[in-house]
Amino acid sequence: MQNAKHAIQAYKTASRYRSQRDQEADVFRHATAALKDAKDAGAIQKVRALADNRRLWIMVSDLLRDPANALPEPLKASILAVGLAVQRDMDLETPDFNFLISINENITAGLAGQP
Repeated sequence: MQNAKHAIQAYKTASRYRSQRDQEADVFRHATAALKDAKDAGAIQKVRALADNRRLWIMVSDLLRDPANALPEPLKASILAVGLAVQRDMDLETPDFNFLISINENITAGLAGQP
């Protein structure tokens, strides 16, 4: 239990020194890594990775629809459209993991300020 307290404190401390965009990019990196690991793995690992990615994109969509979101409307609409494409692909009987990984990597690059 003590280790968990130390981990939580370390995360809180580290979070203070990192931008929100960096933290958001890390969430996408984590989901992307899970998709990459699951791509050639068994069914259970695929289902877990897809479920995590689905939760991520649902959260992104919800945040973009929030009236308090200050992003420009055209950018919000574009990201929402990408999110819908991701959701549709994940609903397929055999989702295209390469497509999902590519989308997540592009979003991560954008959040990290990389071209």
